[in-house]
Amino acid sequence: MIYDFNKEIERRGTNCVKWDEAEEGVLPLWVADMDFETAPCVQEAILQRAQHGVYGYNLVPESFYDAIIWWNSHRHGWTPRREWMLYTSGVVPAISAIIKGLCRPGDGVLFFTPAYNCFFSSVRNNGCRLVEFPLTWASMDEYYTIDFEALEQTIIREKPRLLLLCNPHNPTGRVWTFEELETLAQLCCRHDVIVLSDEIHCEFVDPELGRRYQPFAPIAEKADCSWVIANAPNKAFNIAGLQTAYIVASDKDFRTRIDRAINDNEVCDINCFSFVALQAAYTPEGEEWLDQLVAYIYANYCFFRETMKAARPELPIAHLEGTYLAWVDVSSWASQPPYDGSSERLATELRLKRKVWINGGEMYGQGGFLRVNLATQRSRLAEALRRILSA
Repeated sequence: MIYDFNKEIERRGTNCVKWDEAEEGVLPLWVADMDFETAPCVQEAILQRAQHGVYGYNLVPESFYDAIIWWNSHRHGWTPRREWMLYTSGVVPAISAIIKGLCRPGDGVLFFTPAYNCFFSSVRNNGCRLVEFPLTWASMDEYYTIDFEALEQTIIREKPRLLLLCNPHNPTGRVWTFEELETLAQLCCRHDVIVLSDEIHCEFVDPELGRRYQPFAPIAEKADCSWVIANAPNKAFNIAGLQTAYIVASDKDFRTRIDRAINDNEVCDINCFSFVALQAAYTPEGEEWLDQLVAYIYANYCFFRETMKAARPELPIAHLEGTYLAWVDVSSWASQPPYDGSSERLATELRLKRKVWINGGEMYGQGGFLRVNLATQRSRLAEALRRILSA
């Protein structure tokens, strides 16, 4: 079946964070939320459940776990065990519960910057200490790397309890290689650091790259590195509003402590549509839709990159290996008056004067960049680019 991702969906007036928080006439390319309808198989499953008419308290069935096991085994070559899994209402609540369960107030939590903005708040809200490690940006190559020697020195000096990994990485678009993840696992094992890997963007991997997303867990198991995984179908199938996620941990003591934290944080229930949606998404029908979606988004990236480079070749754009988020180095623009080096000010001007809402890099711990959500119809992306380049 061929799916039409060019179809524009009217989202204003639906209490949509992405569109209804934006002023009239503004094109929102900010929050990581797609403008596409979810897969038909997911829609049908939700509608069928809704027809029952009773939406009370529910049990999560074994078929929920079976779907997760099948999907990860079939699509990603990793087979998590049923007893390793916990569920909760989202990946951010999962991250907070894991930090709460495995760390004590004052413990260091290390992550790579630029970083997803909720990483900062999740660490702070649990009374832990932020340990920010900057990725190495090569503007000529338009690529980020990890300086592992400097990372090890940071770990020795700061003694973090936990490393919060984003795999693939938001906002830089890196898909970490097997070798990078193996080195990371060995380093963390050597210094007794737990790795919490947020893998929610794992389905959005450049189909022409020739590199697959590599789950961290099997690499960590081989390296004897302590690990926990947080994941969900929410990004891939645009169902964040249904609020479901799963945590995978092979260590029984970790699971006990995380489960206690999930209950302490009162995020121990998921709604009656969420597990139905996951089960429908993690199927061959869902995979067919997803593969076409990823190809469409990558074509959006190519269009975005070619258009920007033709008009503004001085702006480096990080090569997008994964996610649907373009990361643009606008430091040469932001360094000019009246921005005083602030990409956030530049983003605000684009929103107020050019009616395009994108995020400044300060939110992610690296000023001088803009993050652009490419998961929208090509026509909307083209109009947004026209407005940006008219500035």
